[in-house]
Amino acid sequence: MIHWAADVGDAWDEVVAELTIVFQLSRRAAKEEESVVFVVGQDDLLGRRGPGRAMVAGGILSAARTAALEGAHKGWSVNVIAYDQDVDRSLVAEWAERLLQPGGVTGELIRVGPGHLGKALP
Repeated sequence: MIHWAADVGDAWDEVVAELTIVFQLSRRAAKEEESVVFVVGQDDLLGRRGPGRAMVAGGILSAARTAALEGAHKGWSVNVIAYDQDVDRSLVAEWAERLLQPGGVTGELIRVGPGHLGKALP
């Protein structure tokens, strides 16, 4: 399963709605032992596009790493891709598909694009 984070504003109800969807998807993936890749904007993860988007991206990263602990014991994975806005979305989708393959990495943040270079990273 691949989930592209919603482009939320700074309203708390928008943030909660997206994080609720992420929670529900994570719970479903755990029950079905299905691998998941969450896709967030690089700028969102770095807090460059507002607090709402940063809360969603940071929450997704934290949730993915927590879920990955459970999945690792059972053979399914959870990862996050953070991509630069100017990167072709089809390239991001290709990376997401790769991360769904069995026997790969889990609990990782994969960055697609150079926007994070030289930055203080979470």
